[in-house]
Amino acid sequence: MSLLNVAGLKTSYGQLNVLAGVSFQVDPGETYALVGESGSGKTTVIRAIAGLAPAQEGSVMFGGQEIRGLPERSLRPLRKDIAMMFQDPVGSLSPRLTIRSLITEPYRIQGMKNRDLDAEARRLLEMVNLPAHFADRYPYQLSGGQARRVGVARALALEPRLILADEPTAGLDVSVQGELLNLLNTLRERLGLAMVIITHNLNVVRHVADRMGIMYLGRLVEEGTTEAIFADPRHPYTRCLLSANPEPDPDARLERIALKGEPPSLLHRPSGCEFRDRCPVAQDICLQTPNWEVDHGHGVRCLVPLSSQLRTRTT
Repeated sequence: MSLLNVAGLKTSYGQLNVLAGVSFQVDPGETYALVGESGSGKTTVIRAIAGLAPAQEGSVMFGGQEIRGLPERSLRPLRKDIAMMFQDPVGSLSPRLTIRSLITEPYRIQGMKNRDLDAEARRLLEMVNLPAHFADRYPYQLSGGQARRVGVARALALEPRLILADEPTAGLDVSVQGELLNLLNTLRERLGLAMVIITHNLNVVRHVADRMGIMYLGRLVEEGTTEAIFADPRHPYTRCLLSANPEPDPDARLERIALKGEPPSLLHRPSGCEFRDRCPVAQDICLQTPNWEVDHGHGVRCLVPLSSQLRTRTT
């Protein structure tokens, strides 16, 4: 049974249809990545799951319980099972509080009074490989990587079953990104966590995600295992994103495919396939609306799906 099941999620702000029917599921212990350009709706998805953004239609099932539309008093007990990691590693931490206060604040919010907060702070800092004396520091005294680890510690305080991570490596040096990703993988295996990660960084996806979904204009246009999508991207948008990603294999040749123009306005969604005006392989049939097709767990929303390999090996 899936831990998280999102079905037909729709979110609008006035006439802006930010999410136009998003569906995916996450199993216990699994990491699922949402990938796409800025404005594709990734952040809105995880905020809607957490109850921080409205969702006018659709379903969000967590642990078999419908949580979309729950009033705050009913949602609050569930917040210990769903933790959020925000994008800005320093800005998301109150500058007036010590690290001890920041990472133990979830206990106070949940009314857990019988806790030794000093002991909990030491335990949480140890989990993210920070020394105990960091408890007395303030956010401005931390590097970006240290601040992100504090964010991870805070998210782990209530022993959640699911972590929603918004750009977990944003603004970090490559070496620090690698350390953080290794930490997240270790914690996931040790604690049995499920994670939903949103990112622009496809190397992050390759490093941590079991499955991934590609978003464009508030819809999923492709979904499958990370291995399958990197090996055989079937939507032209996915191929464009992957072709722009640095290739770690020096023996691989990549066909670079540039995206045309900018995403269209949400106020004026194109008819038919919404990607067709930017698509390098668009055909007349793309004036029709594509359906979601699934083949061996690999789903795509495209009328002319690709099937050839992205990479060709040199001889």
